[in-house]
Amino acid sequence: MKITANIITLNEEKNITDVIKSVQEVCDEVLVVDSLSSDRTCEIAESLGAKVVKQAYLGDGPQKAFGAPLAKNDWILSIDADERLDKNAIEAIKNLDLENTPYDAFSFARKTFVGKHFIKLWYPDRVTRLYNRKKCAFSTAGGHARVQTKNVKDLDADMLHYSYEDYSQMIKTTHKFITRGAKISHEEGKRVGVFDPFLHGMGALFKALVLKGGAFHGIHGWNVAVISAFSSYMKYALMLEMQEDE
Repeated sequence: MKITANIITLNEEKNITDVIKSVQEVCDEVLVVDSLSSDRTCEIAESLGAKVVKQAYLGDGPQKAFGAPLAKNDWILSIDADERLDKNAIEAIKNLDLENTPYDAFSFARKTFVGKHFIKLWYPDRVTRLYNRKKCAFSTAGGHARVQTKNVKDLDADMLHYSYEDYSQMIKTTHKFITRGAKISHEEGKRVGVFDPFLHGMGALFKALVLKGGAFHGIHGWNVAVISAFSSYMKYALMLEMQEDE
């Protein structure tokens, strides 16, 4: 199929082989945009037939947008190194008529894992990843960016997301997202009150445990709910601290 897989990487030698083999089921070109890895990521990618382009990290959206003009195809499948196409996603893509489709893009349901544990709380976590670069593109805004289009078809297909090796790694990664999210919001001029950390933290916990049913998903539902609540609380606590430091 005339699809280019666009993968952004940074020291992903543990993941790069599996993600490339996954997308080669449906893509005739694999493009790796590497953020100056110091391990064997680029070497492994090239050995598997991928085209590797090196670019210092620009941010999630800008980095993904950077690779699109370099592809030989107009249809782009954007996928992270820790993601894989499930079998149902491969079949769904093979059944698409991309030359005649009325849609600009297609979304997948994402199944996220912590270690070997599927986190039901986060499913389906829709992500738009297959898109026509002539009609839409990733935004270049800060933080986690999205393909900017409303003409999206939701596929009954899953993208597997092996996000964290364990809860220890999840906590460390969450710390980075908290700091980055607080900084971006502060730079955008958003203001918070003294009660916002508590309100948002408790709101996140209620949403995860009650509205999304995490309380009935066993220990993993509770673990993720508590970490999410802590993340929300600390984001607003940091924003409040930044205001006080001005």
